[in-house]
Amino acid sequence: MDEPYRATLARSVRLLSAFRGEQADPERFYGLMARDTVAQLRSYTGLDGATVIDVGSGSGFFTRELRAAGARCAGVDVDAGEMTAFGAAPGDSVLGSALQLPFRTDGADVCFSSNVLEHVPEPWRMAGEMVRVTRPGGIVYLSFTNWLSPWGGHETSPWHYLGGDRAARRYERRHGRPPKNLHGSSLYAVSVADTLAWARKRPDVEVLDALPRYHPRWAKGVTRIPGVREVVTWNLVLILRKRRREATEG
Repeated sequence: MDEPYRATLARSVRLLSAFRGEQADPERFYGLMARDTVAQLRSYTGLDGATVIDVGSGSGFFTRELRAAGARCAGVDVDAGEMTAFGAAPGDSVLGSALQLPFRTDGADVCFSSNVLEHVPEPWRMAGEMVRVTRPGGIVYLSFTNWLSPWGGHETSPWHYLGGDRAARRYERRHGRPPKNLHGSSLYAVSVADTLAWARKRPDVEVLDALPRYHPRWAKGVTRIPGVREVVTWNLVLILRKRRREATEG
C-alpha cells in the first residue's frame, strides 16, 4: 500500500535543497520533483489505469513517473529539443501546442501540467484546453511559478522585481547571452489572483484545492491573502474537478 502523501516541513526542505542543484544535476532534481508531484496528485485521484495527459511534458520525467504509478500517460510538448534533452522521449509523446491540445474532448481522466502556464502567451486558453480534454468528473492538476514570487523571473530572479526587460538585460551583460526564459516571449507574468479568478468564474469546474506547491500543508492559508500570496506562494497548485454536465446545466 502506498504511503499517504504528507506535505511536511521536512519535505519542503528536501525539495528546496534539491532545487539548488537543478543546474548541476537536473535529473536528480526533476526525478525527485516528479515522484513528489505524483504522490501529491494521488492524494486527489487514483492513477492506476487512469488516462493522463501531461501538458508541456518536456523530457518526460513526470510522464515516466505517472506511468510508474500505473497511469496510461501521453505527453505533449511544443519543443522537440526539450523532449529529447535527456534521451528519447517516452513513447506516446507527441509534438503539439498547449494552446490547442491534440486530444479529443472529454478523453482524459486527468490532465496534468507542471510549470508550463507561465511560458505560454495565452495562459487561460491553455488552462481552458486542459479542462476541455478532461472527462466530466475528472481532475485537472495545474501548477506554475507566479510572476511576483522570488523565482518568478526564473534565471533572472530576483531582478525581475525591477522589470522583466531590465532583468533580461542584466542577465545578458553578466553571462554574455540572453536568458532562456525571456520575459514577453517565453516567460509571462501570471498571478495567483488571476488564476483563482479564472477558475472560480468557470461553471464547468469545481476548485478542490489551491495551495503553495512546495510549502508545508499548514501554509495553505496564504493563498487567501491578497498581495502577500503573490510573493509567498512561490508556486501555485490548482486542483480542479470537471463538473458533470447535469451540474452545469442545472
